[in-house]
Amino acid sequence: MDSSIDPVQARALLKWLIEAGADEALTDAPVDRFAVAAEARVAVTAEAKVAAPTPASAPTPMRGAPPSAQASTPRPVAPTGDLPRVTVPSPALMPASTATKSAREAAAACKTLDELRAAVEAFDGCQLKVTAKHTVFADGHQGAPVMLIGEAPGRDEDLQGLPFVGRSGQLLDRMLNAIGLDRSTSAYITNVIFWRPPGNRPPTPEEAAICAPFLVRHIELKQPKVLVLLGGTPVKHVLNIEEGITRTRGRWGRYVLNGVEIPALPTFHPAYLLRQPAAKKLAWQDLVNLKLKLRELGAL
Repeated sequence: MDSSIDPVQARALLKWLIEAGADEALTDAPVDRFAVAAEARVAVTAEAKVAAPTPASAPTPMRGAPPSAQASTPRPVAPTGDLPRVTVPSPALMPASTATKSAREAAAACKTLDELRAAVEAFDGCQLKVTAKHTVFADGHQGAPVMLIGEAPGRDEDLQGLPFVGRSGQLLDRMLNAIGLDRSTSAYITNVIFWRPPGNRPPTPEEAAICAPFLVRHIELKQPKVLVLLGGTPVKHVLNIEEGITRTRGRWGRYVLNGVEIPALPTFHPAYLLRQPAAKKLAWQDLVNLKLKLRELGAL
């Protein structure tokens, strides 16, 4: 290692790159893109000079000829020599409307949660699957009374294929344990989106719409006593509420499915609580309300 590199700065740079979503190497060796661009410009300039006609050989335009008939210098073409090649996977080409219809048909055909998991893993209609490492379906006990729904997988979730396993997942486990719940026995966790958006960006409305039939069937097959919506994205796509999470958290809503009303509690996403620790007191109030509701329903 170059001794002139400050290890502290190097670690800070790596951390920044990972948080920005640049967590995978596409080539065996690092590429200086600035140097590549400069070399390409020099090569283009040199090739243009060679290809340009000399004054002696250039044709003499006819007097009064239109601009299109004037002699023109050939357009320089960028060289295709020794520039590094980066292989990028081809995106899914299925139109959004076709993908949504396909998802609806696949979800309707599923009779169990295991069948739904297999259908989601086999589904190729969402472009997010192209860049994701794993399909992140769900985790927890299938018979649990509580179903928690988050936004989308992050980096750690994408690597392990399970929802909420990173820092926010560890905090969520502690939150559940505080009111006597555990994902292995009494909690079931999933997301609105089953594949990690690049750079951990929010999912687009189109991506959410494509995954929506699977989410609806997921809730229908799971039949939870209570839904807990972690953050604004599941509140929007499950309860169809446009208000922000700071306005909706702590207010019980109703998710109606096949004539059955399921209580739904919006609360902060654990990732938000890691960024805003002062909001944990409000999240604790929501957890207490969740516990009281489960007792009221005889589920705890």
